[in-house]
Amino acid sequence: MSPRTPYRICVVCSGNICRSPIGEVVLTEQLKRAGLADRVVVDSAGTGAWHVGDRADRRAVAALRAAGYDGSAHRAREYDVAWLADHDLVLAADRGHLRTLTRWAAQEGYQVGPDGDVDIRLLREFDPAAVAAGELEVDDPYYGSQRDFDRVLAEVESAAAGLVDWLSDHLDS
Repeated sequence: MSPRTPYRICVVCSGNICRSPIGEVVLTEQLKRAGLADRVVVDSAGTGAWHVGDRADRRAVAALRAAGYDGSAHRAREYDVAWLADHDLVLAADRGHLRTLTRWAAQEGYQVGPDGDVDIRLLREFDPAAVAAGELEVDDPYYGSQRDFDRVLAEVESAAAGLVDWLSDHLDS
């Protein structure tokens, strides 16, 4: 079975103000550069409602801006389990999010996996260097410094590049 068009991806973290907005913005831009923007739709959300309606953390926006991205339009939202039917791939920032999303999917009767109803994975699974190093989580920068947000951006850019390569092959299969 070939993937549906558009292929839908959601990047998920805790409050949707740090890691997942960076993921959404970077992945969207890299898909544009690869000529896949018409075939893939990316959004983001958080597993909790703490920041619903808020802009991305100012440090996330600053890291994005310094690298040539625009994160100013972002507004946080909470992941709705009903969206599992709409997303082909859900990318979790860390193992806690992965467990939460997988549990929600199981409670709703979804089969999780590449050949299931919804594919839920860690974002950094698409970064070969992160896989080789066994470092698959994007650590939360919220209580850190600007340097922590810059690190998150670099990790996300590497994962997004690998994901774009995977999507190029996957969407043509």
